[in-house]
Amino acid sequence: MAQPTRILIDLNIILEVLQRREPFYAASAQLLAAAETGRLHASIAAHSVTTLFYLIAKDQSAQRARVILSDLLQFLQVASVTPATIEQALALPMTDFEDAVQLAAALEARADYLITRNIKDYPEYRIPVLQPAEFLTLLA
Repeated sequence: MAQPTRILIDLNIILEVLQRREPFYAASAQLLAAAETGRLHASIAAHSVTTLFYLIAKDQSAQRARVILSDLLQFLQVASVTPATIEQALALPMTDFEDAVQLAAALEARADYLITRNIKDYPEYRIPVLQPAEFLTLLA
């Protein structure tokens, strides 16, 4: 049996689901559902976890942030952000350092794809960068 496709999900995808951002909600929710049911091996970068906690706690409460993160971590792996990840991100030809760290974390996690809403910020590199709807067509 083939291994599930490995993806790294950018924080903006999770926020689209949590905040029900239209018109992106449906595709992003389908992507997370595919991860939850095991059709995908999905990760989120470690630095995105802390940012997500901060944003949820600010908007709702720290307790709610803990519950949401615990629920997400039932089916999302955490991709490490190590000194080597940061070094690799610094060497990437990107102006947005946070995006560079996302890409470096995806590479280190051996992701087949990086899934994000802002694909324009990523150069063509060793890993395809797709929006959720584009990626879902590959799963069909």
